[in-house]
Amino acid sequence: MTELRFVSPADDPALEDWRLIHNVVVPPWPLSLPEVTERAGRNLLEVAYLDRVAVGNSTVRPPGDDGVATVIARVLPAHRGRGFGTLIHSRALAAARELGPAEIETLVLAANVDGLRFAEQQGYVEVERYEVHGAQEVRLRLR
Repeated sequence: MTELRFVSPADDPALEDWRLIHNVVVPPWPLSLPEVTERAGRNLLEVAYLDRVAVGNSTVRPPGDDGVATVIARVLPAHRGRGFGTLIHSRALAAARELGPAEIETLVLAANVDGLRFAEQQGYVEVERYEVHGAQEVRLRLR
């Protein structure tokens, strides 16, 4: 497998790559470039590139008042099943752990069966299901 290159998006082209991946993987909640720029100011974002092609991204939300950090890894459907999700998740999880959270969670659309299976394989267990804008989201906590 070719190595991935990871970039913390700091300019519009990289932020746009992050946005496009998010919008493909999470279609019920598309984000605009200004919304992604705002998120980059409060969360740790990364884009994973295979050569020059963006294949996935991650979000690490720092621990809130409850001490819970959130790790989200996304891989474009055309690039799944090649180990990229594991690499992206591992980096995001390490970054979250450096922030000293009491616990770590992830969020996955209920319709994303591959994403739920991946989260469970990484050691997450379902905590809650809820509806947002007509789509069901699953909150899972790392054991």
